[in-house]
Amino acid sequence: MFLPRAVLVIALAAMSLPRVAAEELSCLTESERTVATLYYQLQQRAYAALDRRDEVVEKLTDPAAIRERQQKLRRLMLRQLGGLPKKSPLHARTVRKLDCDGYTVECVIFDSQPGHRITANFYLPVSKGAGKFPGVAVSSGHSRTGKTADYNQRFGIAMARQGIAALCFDPIGQGERSQILKDNGQPQFSGTTTEHFLVGVGSILVGRNTARYRVWDAMRAIDYLCERPEVDATRIGFTGCSGGGTLTSYVMALDDRVACAAPACYLTNFRRLIESIGPQDAEQNIFGQLAAGLDQPDYVLMRAPQPTLISSTTDDFFSIRGSWETFREAKRIYGRLGYPERVELVEVAGKHGVQPQNLATISHWMRRWLLESDSPVSVAEFPTLPPEKLLCTPAGQVLPTDGEQSVFDLNASHQQQLARQREMIWRDGKPEELAVQIAQKIGTPDPRQRATPKWEDRGRVKRDGWHIDKLVLKTSSGATLPGLTFHPQSPVDDAYLYLHDRGKLGDTQADGPIEKLVADGYVVVTVDLRGQGETGTAADNDLLGDWKSYYLAYLLGESLVGLRVEDALAAADFVANYQRPPGDPRKVHLVGAGQASVIALHAAALAPTRFASVTLRGGPRDWSSIVSQTVPAGQLESTVHGALELYDLPNLLDLAGPERVKRED
Repeated sequence: MFLPRAVLVIALAAMSLPRVAAEELSCLTESERTVATLYYQLQQRAYAALDRRDEVVEKLTDPAAIRERQQKLRRLMLRQLGGLPKKSPLHARTVRKLDCDGYTVECVIFDSQPGHRITANFYLPVSKGAGKFPGVAVSSGHSRTGKTADYNQRFGIAMARQGIAALCFDPIGQGERSQILKDNGQPQFSGTTTEHFLVGVGSILVGRNTARYRVWDAMRAIDYLCERPEVDATRIGFTGCSGGGTLTSYVMALDDRVACAAPACYLTNFRRLIESIGPQDAEQNIFGQLAAGLDQPDYVLMRAPQPTLISSTTDDFFSIRGSWETFREAKRIYGRLGYPERVELVEVAGKHGVQPQNLATISHWMRRWLLESDSPVSVAEFPTLPPEKLLCTPAGQVLPTDGEQSVFDLNASHQQQLARQREMIWRDGKPEELAVQIAQKIGTPDPRQRATPKWEDRGRVKRDGWHIDKLVLKTSSGATLPGLTFHPQSPVDDAYLYLHDRGKLGDTQADGPIEKLVADGYVVVTVDLRGQGETGTAADNDLLGDWKSYYLAYLLGESLVGLRVEDALAAADFVANYQRPPGDPRKVHLVGAGQASVIALHAAALAPTRFASVTLRGGPRDWSSIVSQTVPAGQLESTVHGALELYDLPNLLDLAGPERVKRED
């Protein structure tokens, strides 16, 4: 359940509005806010997309059609992740070997990409006969200690005790692979999802996803298993809990080498996720997947009829109802392919995590399909090792190692390639065509099509010698935009549209920028763009803004930039025609403050003739430098997936007209 962000915004604004209580500037009733919030609107679009997807799956009765859809979704998923790198030598080395009770553990390091290394623990059973062992890759959940976390060790030990080799590896941002370190060499953030989010900011701009790096790491972990002489490369399994369950789900859908899979404490479906806790961190959201009909059950359907166990717990924050719905759907598809016995679900009492019975069932599942042994596996307790004994690097982090490249470095390198691509695009492209391409990229309607929004009066607040009219704009796309019009006593002809990243209350303090414009005789209009102020759904995170709404839009193939540019252009048409005779619009001056400067610049670039001048206060000057920033605080909401494949913010100045745009940083 999300609390109205408007309450918090109004409270903040109240500290700078001594003459009028900020609550008086609210435009919507409580019931109106419920349906006007951006998150609610995105929820409804997501449910509609999922309904369309469900209709498609329901009609999948022919095995050929099932296989065709599998390949279609696989191509989609790889494309939306940003493609995968070329394979290079692993350069694997063993740092140390530990002899344990019935198994050994090797601390190993190998390359994911050149100069981008993976730290891992390789569990090997003590051989009791001839022949190779099956191998299972184990991906960690969002644990700071990664592969050495107690539950990950238990995965490795349990597999080894069942006669299966296991590789527990550190994902990026966890264990020995933190991508953001403090001066003392320790991770800057205690929460690993924070790193994943921050990696996502730059990845999104270059058309990639945090998951791209995680998926490739996982595939390289499989490469490592296949290159071990003790492992049978035809008998590979994959498992992991929580974030490791996410990665298991992705890899089992994309890599045919995964003969047996057991994602744990992750699989539900997006309908249940969105109606409960909402989208999760960066790698758990693939751009446009809901619009394209890719739901969580499809990670299972894409690999049908390969053996897959869905491991769940009753009181997980990932809806158990959704887990059972996913299982039922998978069971039907597997049945249509003739192998209903190859997909199962285990539900164990407990909260989020791998309970002992979950681990026993996963071990049994791997034995059944990789060892062709269906004997029961008992729930057992066994000791784990001190985490420090399982480290692969002297300092406990691989990033300080000579020649090591972080994900930020890899994204920055790709951005440099895209810069050369952009240079050619803008050298040869026509401005009108480029503007259309940008509108398509951000997901906003053709700006050449104008539609002045309808509006409703919501009352007046009197000030000393001037007044504020409250209103609500209703755009042609169905958006509800609360707004304020600041009226001077003797207005001049021109007016201002003032956009602020805090919405319509931004810069409205006494003697602030807006009051100064009013004192100079200008009518000033401020609005809550979608997701701001009264249409917001949660308090902003200083690092990530309203990331829940951002990623729900992202799942739908949309951007907050695109939605808000559409709002800004609608508001500009309102300002131009507000209280004017038909056919006699006034000149509109545009201001964008903070992150809203990105919105203002886009609006001016896509519709330059609508604005007499544009003033940008704060906000990023470009996107390309953000890609290499390890802590791009507050930038997520202003990113567009793959934008740097086509343009950077300075390119927008060329379309807007440099002589018309002024920066006041």
